Amino acid sequence: MSAIHLAIHGAAGRMGQRLLALAAGDPGLHIAAALDSPQNPRIGEDAGLVAGIGTLGVPLSAELAAPVDVVIDFSTPAGAMSIIETCQKRGVRLVLATTGLSPEQIERVSQASQTIALLWAPSMSLAVNLAMKLSGVSAAALKDHPSGADVEIIERHHRFKEDAPSGTALKFGEIISGIMGQTEARHGREGRPGARPHGEIGYHAVRVGDNPGEHTIIFGLLGETLEISVRASNRDCYAHGALAAAKFLADKPPGLYNMNDVLGL
Repeated sequence: MSAIHLAIHGAAGRMGQRLLALAAGDPGLHIAAALDSPQNPRIGEDAGLVAGIGTLGVPLSAELAAPVDVVIDFSTPAGAMSIIETCQKRGVRLVLATTGLSPEQIERVSQASQTIALLWAPSMSLAVNLAMKLSGVSAAALKDHPSGADVEIIERHHRFKEDAPSGTALKFGEIISGIMGQTEARHGREGRPGARPHGEIGYHAVRVGDNPGEHTIIFGLLGETLEISVRASNRDCYAHGALAAAKFLADKPPGLYNMNDVLGL
């Protein structure tokens, strides 16, 4: 089987650079294009030098010119909308790993999946997606617990992250509330909020140093507590997951896919 021709959108960013480094060492992948904003001052430089891995022979570019099988997008919400349009015009499959999308932008993702194969997930981490599956199983088991189950979600990320709570934390909450029926999101607490309502999920966003990402889901019962925790020690877990998603998507027909499809869950 020939190597998958891959384009990385957001290639000059932290995640883009790790994708370039890991994909360059994968015989099943061929880096055909490295894309970034036209305002990036490194446009025109060799993408391998941008990533610190030596010459790749692929320039950092603002436009997709080379033929590719799959694009991986780790950029910004605006950048994600732009690459969706490009992929639709070119009939190219897309792994969308950008977070912080608005409801309107999420609807745009859904529309695009009608014409191209598009995989979107709030986290590319394989472990995070397994934790989401476990959280759903736990929510179903505790839904009718006689003492009631309080759910709190704590997430930690690096100081540079712009959105809060993380898209991953919100996805955990969406999964759990879809099963247990909570109707209110509480973002932190202060003052005297009173007794905790049963029908809420608490979100707590911590921003510290260079933390690549941690999520802890707490199911609090009377007399016992269940916690599901997943932690990244570096960003490579997200890159490995995105590359696995690209390989999965390379031969798929139009539709909206997620990491559960990659994992076979």
